[in-house]
Amino acid sequence: MHVGLLGGLGLTLPQMLKMEAEGAQKHYQTRDGVAKSVIQIFLPGGMAHQESWDPKPYAPADYRGPFSTIDTAIKGIKFSEHLKEVAKIADKMTIIRSMAHGEAAHERGTHNMFTGYRPSPAVEYPSMGSVVAHELGTRNNLPPYVCIPQVPNEFANSGYLSSAHGPFAIGSDPVKKDYQVRDLHLPKGVSADRFHRRRSLLETVDHHFRSLEQSDALDSMDAFYQHAYRLISSQQAREAFNLKQESEETRKRYGMNQPGQRMLLSRRLVEAGVRFVSLTAGSWDHHDDIKSKFKKSLPPVDQAIAALINDLDERGLLDSTLVLVTSEFGRTPKINATGGRDHWPRVFSVGIAGGGVHRGLVHGSSDSLGGEPEEDQVGIEDLAQTVYNQLGITGDKELMAPGERPMEIVDGGRVVDEILAKKC
Repeated sequence: MHVGLLGGLGLTLPQMLKMEAEGAQKHYQTRDGVAKSVIQIFLPGGMAHQESWDPKPYAPADYRGPFSTIDTAIKGIKFSEHLKEVAKIADKMTIIRSMAHGEAAHERGTHNMFTGYRPSPAVEYPSMGSVVAHELGTRNNLPPYVCIPQVPNEFANSGYLSSAHGPFAIGSDPVKKDYQVRDLHLPKGVSADRFHRRRSLLETVDHHFRSLEQSDALDSMDAFYQHAYRLISSQQAREAFNLKQESEETRKRYGMNQPGQRMLLSRRLVEAGVRFVSLTAGSWDHHDDIKSKFKKSLPPVDQAIAALINDLDERGLLDSTLVLVTSEFGRTPKINATGGRDHWPRVFSVGIAGGGVHRGLVHGSSDSLGGEPEEDQVGIEDLAQTVYNQLGITGDKELMAPGERPMEIVDGGRVVDEILAKKC
């Protein structure tokens, strides 16, 4: 009867909504963080740093690639010509040109960038989003960790943490005209009055069973459904996902395409209280014809990133929102026989904005051919430590993996203090 009633209501919210019910799990931060939220923009496939953040205009033609460069708002720094909008707001960003991790396979590179760990056959590591959900918990009745539109890969999940800390996937791409977030609306035929009557009936049934048998499992289920009810019945929660509240001008500013509408929704979500938003933009596995593929794919992403950073800044949200633009790895220094570049994890670039990060900085460098770090190499552990640091999460804190095995949130690495804004 208990299950049947809930099934009739269509309450199929992800397991992460059990978070409040798991009394054994503590959600806290050890100190105040500069950043309150993270927007992770992931560029799957491995974006070529030479055609984006780190062009090599003085290299030989077969290394330089097909594009010219463009000046940026950082004096003396150039980007590839198809990052023209981001170039204008580079003075609001830090670009790391010396990232490296050594994993040339897509799956392993993706694992590194989502977890801050190198893959291990013995442990399934949680994503950074899940760690943030575990440590900081919910805010404003909203899921702490949201993926747009789907969970992008297996490494974006909760790993050895409870599935309660996994991502809430909205299930529908916000660029679609019929976009609607699954599980946030009542099923057809269930009015608001009927919804609340069923809730009252459910509480009566629960009370009866609770009087017969007190159990942790029953209390846990009750807490899960209370959270689900709050999310469905919360106007604020539903409106956070509602892009129709945005003006046509704002939507066009981001771009009426997948990257634009995904990034606009991410801004709405962090503004409403979501702690970690992860989205993907484009596809960047360009083993051939990199010229035409970049020319088509990069401009909408460029427009959307620039609009997002400007919009956050204008709303006073950039300093409290850490924006990460990452990919699996970089691409080979030399153009191959089919006009593309192959996998190259030995050096690549990452873009960061907000969240207490320095404005208008390029950190580290690659060599003259874009093949190796030349100065200030940054590893995945360093990047993860820095992200957690800005959120007020201590990277060497130990969490409990299966078998009562303590695991540090980040194993090694350091906070990259050089990219952080100086405190007055």
